[in-house]
Amino acid sequence: MSDGLVKLVLLRHGQSVWNLENRYTGWTDVDLTEEGMREAFQAAETLRIAKIEFDVVFTSVLKRAIRTVWIVLDQLDCMWLPVEKNWRLNERHYGALQGLDKLASAKIYGQEQVYLWRRSFRVRPPQLQEDDPRAPYFDRRYAEVSKEDLPLGESLEDAQRRVLILWQQSIAPRLRAGQYVLIVAHGNSLRALVTYLNRIPESEVPELHIPTGIPLLYELTPELRIVNFHYLGDPQRVKASEEMLRKQGMIRRGIKLPTRAIRRSI
Repeated sequence: MSDGLVKLVLLRHGQSVWNLENRYTGWTDVDLTEEGMREAFQAAETLRIAKIEFDVVFTSVLKRAIRTVWIVLDQLDCMWLPVEKNWRLNERHYGALQGLDKLASAKIYGQEQVYLWRRSFRVRPPQLQEDDPRAPYFDRRYAEVSKEDLPLGESLEDAQRRVLILWQQSIAPRLRAGQYVLIVAHGNSLRALVTYLNRIPESEVPELHIPTGIPLLYELTPELRIVNFHYLGDPQRVKASEEMLRKQGMIRRGIKLPTRAIRRSI
């Protein structure tokens, strides 16, 4: 910390198979596509150029995020770094929508309803039944998680609640101790965290996009006050990625992270 600041990098995993197929993924454990792996390699190169040396990595328990971590750490020649996998960084659980084509679901339920399910802060999607094979109760990776904590469908607010538990218990203390942290997670778990870190108003949350494979760097004081934040790499690639996300989800416009969030105490 030669400048007295700690660094936090958020990275959404590369394109997954269901990203490519435009299907609701949620907690379904699909892998990266070839393009997704290429994005992970490119993210690693961006971080190498930025010369950021991490102390610890946090990720979810879903393979598309874990494989992104493997590629990034391999390319940075630091596979020895501690990696903490935690279900609280999983993608938002899309309930009964998981596996459905996004555009087809809009024809069934209507664009406005699907827009609320996908992009709003508080609206939950249709819930899974407890005996549905897709319910997390039947997945052994969650065997040690209390049944009351396992969702059958989540709003972004629900996902944020669980993400912030991990933030407060494990991630923020590492940053306060002066460690550089990399979080590799998912579009909505990272949207939830960015919404919190940047104090994004609920009315603007629907227009917040996290592109795949592009590192988002926060520079923080030891007290976790934000000094600076920006995407690393080619600005045109960031713009193109956000535009692609808007086309996928019928999103009307995009926003930039609000500058009023700078110097916010976390």
